[in-house]
Amino acid sequence: MYGELTDKKTIDKVRQTFDNYESNCFEVLLYKKNRTPVWLYMQVAPIRNENDKVVLFLCTFKDITVFKQPIEDETTRGWTKFARLTRALTNSRSTLQQLTPMNKTEVSHKHSRLAEALQLGSDILPQYKQEAPKTPPHIILHYCTFKTTWDWVILILTFYTAIMVPYNVSFKTKQNNLVWLVLDSVVDVIFLVDIVLNFHTTFVGPGGEVISDPKLIRMNYLKTWFVIDLLSCLPYDIINAFENVDEGLSSLFSSLKVVRLLRLGRVARKLDHYLEYGAAVLVLLVCVFGLVAHWLACIWYSIGDYEIIDEGTNNIKRESWLYQLAISIGTPYRYNASGSGQWEGGPSKNTLYISSLYFTMTSLTTIGFGNIAPITDGEKIFSVAMMMVGYILPSNHCFWLKYESSIILLFG
Repeated sequence: MYGELTDKKTIDKVRQTFDNYESNCFEVLLYKKNRTPVWLYMQVAPIRNENDKVVLFLCTFKDITVFKQPIEDETTRGWTKFARLTRALTNSRSTLQQLTPMNKTEVSHKHSRLAEALQLGSDILPQYKQEAPKTPPHIILHYCTFKTTWDWVILILTFYTAIMVPYNVSFKTKQNNLVWLVLDSVVDVIFLVDIVLNFHTTFVGPGGEVISDPKLIRMNYLKTWFVIDLLSCLPYDIINAFENVDEGLSSLFSSLKVVRLLRLGRVARKLDHYLEYGAAVLVLLVCVFGLVAHWLACIWYSIGDYEIIDEGTNNIKRESWLYQLAISIGTPYRYNASGSGQWEGGPSKNTLYISSLYFTMTSLTTIGFGNIAPITDGEKIFSVAMMMVGYILPSNHCFWLKYESSIILLFG
């Protein structure tokens, strides 16, 4: 592409840029296939992978012949300088439109590198992010720095609720601890603020365009995530904290808290971007496995807690795994005949949760030791379902490990 009129020093600089994996820009004279000389503004940028190794170079070229001294080649030899300049302007008319300076609003959205780093979307910014859509003052762009940072906060709090909600519902914990009550109330307030922000945040339409009309934004949010987000931010913990709340109403409020787990659908869509990184895939698989084991542990305890007392005779079922655990660790259940007339005692909640998690972990990994075993029909049915889940999870692990190993063999 270069010839007799190309500056040799510029050629050496370009070669040195590629050899040293640097980013640089040049004004260089190159030649087309028909040997027509053309001035180009060349930009070189190295592209690195997750291991900080350069895998390719991104080179962009812009025709700047119109701004340079007219070139005298064989086809224009003998022409006047005015004639050569006229030919250059005619051939490069489209270049003037490409090199027109951007307006201020476009420049203001180009420099937002933090938003690009935090955005859990595609590696290459879509075309609508290269532009500057005109939005009303109270409308927030969904890819701006503030909104992407806020989405990270919501993502972390969603994981928090995915862990705490099943535990609180299964173990029927009333938040009498002031610290936890304040923390959960702050989470509820943040989810409420998120609802308000979603009513003022742009979204991408079916054609890839940015929708900034307030009426369309509200209608879209009301049709999609509004109901789930509203049920997620209701202060169930504050209601359950009152001692005079009816037990049935309290159980209803606790059950409604499970709706918060539907917010994980948003998390799944955002984390899809990280499936191309090997280390991120392994971390996500471990987190998913631990989260599934936690949920199953809460269900396993709920089954035992429901079946341990025979409601017809008010007697304790000795075949229940909770009764067997209480006997084995020396904290048996006892009937309070003189007081409440109910069964009391038994293992502490911490012991019950750890034992439940231990059983689900050993069942999912098919390393059951038999010290905690299903006895009743309900426990056996749940154990069969858990074994099927345990079969599916290792299959996915093997698939991703084989995929990652093949990538390592191909690219080192």
